[in-house]
Amino acid sequence: MKLRGTTSVYGILGDPVAHSLSPLMQNAAFVASGIDAVYVPFHVPPSELAAAVAGLRSLAVCGVNLTIPHKEAILPLLDEVDEAARQIGAVNTVVNRTGKLSGYNTDAGGFLASLADDLNISARGRRGLLLGAGGACRAAAVALASEGAAQVVIANRNSARAVALAAKYASLFPDTAFIGCGIEVDALRPLLEEADFLVNTSAVGLQGEAFPPWVLQSLAPAAAVLDMVYRRGGTPLVIASRAAGRDVTDGLGMLAGQGELAFTLWTGVAPPRALMKNTLLAECLGK
Repeated sequence: MKLRGTTSVYGILGDPVAHSLSPLMQNAAFVASGIDAVYVPFHVPPSELAAAVAGLRSLAVCGVNLTIPHKEAILPLLDEVDEAARQIGAVNTVVNRTGKLSGYNTDAGGFLASLADDLNISARGRRGLLLGAGGACRAAAVALASEGAAQVVIANRNSARAVALAAKYASLFPDTAFIGCGIEVDALRPLLEEADFLVNTSAVGLQGEAFPPWVLQSLAPAAAVLDMVYRRGGTPLVIASRAAGRDVTDGLGMLAGQGELAFTLWTGVAPPRALMKNTLLAECLGK
């Protein structure tokens, strides 16, 4: 990669951001596509987000991704926000069109891509169960309902939060049955038993934490598992699912999928198929 006076600049805003794998896969896509562009990490504390967003305009940064903790806070700072991103309540991709900043959420599409490519699952008519009730859960819930899922269960340690989120999306997507509940065995086990797939949208597993064994054991034998968390060697949920012979995938496919969609929003072209995922796999498995 050669940087010139004509090189377009893209990046990711986060706090922290040094751990991000997005620069690796996005720069690989720019090179493979023959696009004169570079993607860099920007460490932006929450108190500096407004100044950083103003700087995108001033410096003509062509586009950025957002990661923790900026996905929700950036919404009022943008000129326009895509309808799906408003429903999710979070933006992870910004396109700068000659000073007009437009926000999108590609996490939802990346999630659906991982379901299809990694687990061979179509959401239409299926029953999904989501663990967690944060931004990743909202993206998955909107994605599933938009694709015609029959039922979406949101289970969270704070049951009131799960119930409120389910009620919100039930009003937006009347053709999908939304159920909110806590993570207690009596309430959750019957819903696990009828789920076609389980999705961990929470941070559980990032530091090696595990869900209670009965969560995975309550799933039907054919039910698949998608853990949005990636951990070298596998999270406890991924390891246990593999041991039980289930179809299972971690968060790398979703990360690559959302990155591909962001790349297309910025450039108008799709990156080479599977390049981003293969780049991530080479990095994560090669160390």
